[in-house]
Amino acid sequence: MSRLKEECGVFGIFNNKDAAALTALGLHALQHRGQEGCGIVTSDEKKFYAERRLGLVGDNFTKGKVLEKLPGNFAIGHNRYSTTGSNSIKNVQPFYADLFDGGISIAHNGNLCNAIHLKKNLVKNGSIFQTTSDTETIVQLIAKSKGKNIVDKIIDSLFKIQGGYALTILTKNKLIGIRDPFGIRPLVIGRLNKSYVLASETCALDIIEAKFFREVKNGEIVVITKNGLESIMPFPKIKERPCVFEYIYFSRPDSIINGTSVYEYRKNLGVQLAKETYVDCDLIVPVPDSGVPAAIGYSESTKKSFGLGIIRNHYVGRTFIEPTQQIRSFGVKLKHNINKSLVKNKSITLIDDSLVRGTTSVKIIKMLYDSGAKEVHLRIASPPIKFPDYYGVDTPNQNELLASKLDIEGMRKFINATTLNFLSIDGLYKSLGYNKRNSLYPQFTDHCFTGEYPVKPLDAKNMEEDETKLIVNNK
Repeated sequence: MSRLKEECGVFGIFNNKDAAALTALGLHALQHRGQEGCGIVTSDEKKFYAERRLGLVGDNFTKGKVLEKLPGNFAIGHNRYSTTGSNSIKNVQPFYADLFDGGISIAHNGNLCNAIHLKKNLVKNGSIFQTTSDTETIVQLIAKSKGKNIVDKIIDSLFKIQGGYALTILTKNKLIGIRDPFGIRPLVIGRLNKSYVLASETCALDIIEAKFFREVKNGEIVVITKNGLESIMPFPKIKERPCVFEYIYFSRPDSIINGTSVYEYRKNLGVQLAKETYVDCDLIVPVPDSGVPAAIGYSESTKKSFGLGIIRNHYVGRTFIEPTQQIRSFGVKLKHNINKSLVKNKSITLIDDSLVRGTTSVKIIKMLYDSGAKEVHLRIASPPIKFPDYYGVDTPNQNELLASKLDIEGMRKFINATTLNFLSIDGLYKSLGYNKRNSLYPQFTDHCFTGEYPVKPLDAKNMEEDETKLIVNNK
């Protein structure tokens, strides 16, 4: 993997006669968050109905027979990108289970840090797992809880899990939204006439013409019934630490976070990047599509021409067949081609959002040189990624991260750029509306740059404390 991979997308709607169709539309808007599988579960207050498929929303949930199998006014949906568990139909969410108190369905965006340890204990005590997804651990914990009602069972289970998560949960008469204590993974609330909507991003509200109501708070449980919305705050109050990559890469540019469009945040990253790393050149070129807003900000700030020197092919799927070494050698050309007439004999400043392994950058820079570019100055609109993620972002192991092995000059030589520079960590915070990164200001979950994990990553080898205890680092 040469780039960061998306997490998952969740969606839910309560009390709407078109619940399944609206959920399919919401998932379509969230398709960028996961393309491996998609699913919808509905309820008519008597029965639950589920359709889960591999592939894209538009290829599976259309007006025809599939949506007709999903009656009911309540629904949740999920787009999957597998950060844990193999890519098979059994791991496609939402999951459903019959519990003593009635049916329950769960869709999860994020990753649990202690799922392996919890699963071992659950299996030891008689639980049977049908999937390899960490989400099933949550289902099993709820099933075994001694809580008086479903909400109490959920709260009991939340105190046993660790990590980053946004959950939508459907019972026969409730829609429940949950965000982890640090608010690492996103979840927003919308209103569509008398219906409440839950979604990973506001772009999913826009597609069904729902109005943004508010974000789910960090550590909050919202319980939606026909009586309205109830807010429950079961955790001790701690500082919010949303994932910084939602701003840099994951969220769709037209989504709104904290009242500002993601597009504007990314333009600001480019403006700050120009202030810190400017080099004279003929043309500013983005790596499409994620590098475009930052490149626009960089261009506007420096008064240098902006040009689409790289054209992206949007129709290359994840299952593209590469049968021979000759075809595999085409590599990045399957997705990117150089606009040769634009870059020939030009000094290029190439803008990208992040640098992971560096393999894609090597290929793109070579393609630019082969197309006649005189110089290629690579500028990255985020700090160097030195540490892996454990909260739902699919990053390589640390020894595969280029910045964990090499200094900037070593990375420059590896990718063969004329020069290489990154946005500073303080510059990142300034771009996102904070004067500097320190304990006096709200922090993001920025561990990929800093190594500071808000929830300690645990593994079976050094697990010394009770895995049911919530471990936090609340500086």
